Amino acid sequence: MSEVVVIALGQLGRVFAGGLLRSGHTVVPVNRGDDMAALAQAHRAPELVLVAVAENDLHTVLAALPDVWKPRAALIQNELLPRDWLAHGLIEPTVISVWFEKKKGIDAKPLIASPAAGPGAALLCRALTSIDLLCREVALGDALLFELVRKNVYILTTNIAGLKTGGTVSQLWAQHETFARQVANEVMDIQDALTGVAHDRDKLIAGMLEAFEGDPAHGCTGRSAPARLARALAHADEFGLAVPTLQSLAN
Repeated sequence: MSEVVVIALGQLGRVFAGGLLRSGHTVVPVNRGDDMAALAQAHRAPELVLVAVAENDLHTVLAALPDVWKPRAALIQNELLPRDWLAHGLIEPTVISVWFEKKKGIDAKPLIASPAAGPGAALLCRALTSIDLLCREVALGDALLFELVRKNVYILTTNIAGLKTGGTVSQLWAQHETFARQVANEVMDIQDALTGVAHDRDKLIAGMLEAFEGDPAHGCTGRSAPARLARALAHADEFGLAVPTLQSLAN
């Protein structure tokens, strides 16, 4: 029976662990404070090493990831882009853009199918499908990059715009479309700068709206929204981008 290491068993980590167990894998958990080097010695050849930590912990964990596990890494964080994994010497990790919501005490709820790419994409899709969560495989490269940027545009636009509007994603678009587009355009400016690619903005907006339709009652904002705005502004400063709408929200 193949082993899959899961680093961090928070809400998302537990969903994936459940799917992996259901689809016939042995799950090796890594909790905060565990000695990853010692675990890597004991489990040198897992089929996959799923990094399920929060965005803020990603770089710390990747910096400490044992070399023997690096070729098997799989990433699931929000606000994820190639520069995040390339900074740690990961060339073509498995990556999945998670499009289901999991909150404490509530079953995971899919918005749309989660796209996965890389060596472990099929394994992750089998695991999610086994617990009735939609998943689809996409190619590495441009197809994966579009999916990551699409998710970033969705989560940043709704979270940041929601700081002003509150409400649901369907209300955001029905009642505040002009404002939402202003936020989205500044978010896309930042994504273009972070990736070095001028993305098709109409296609990104259409992708965001598909997710809106997947869960119209999804709340726009949450506890992480102020931190997402702060990170977006820091990226804008890094590239010298004018983001007056985002700046006005911070003020």
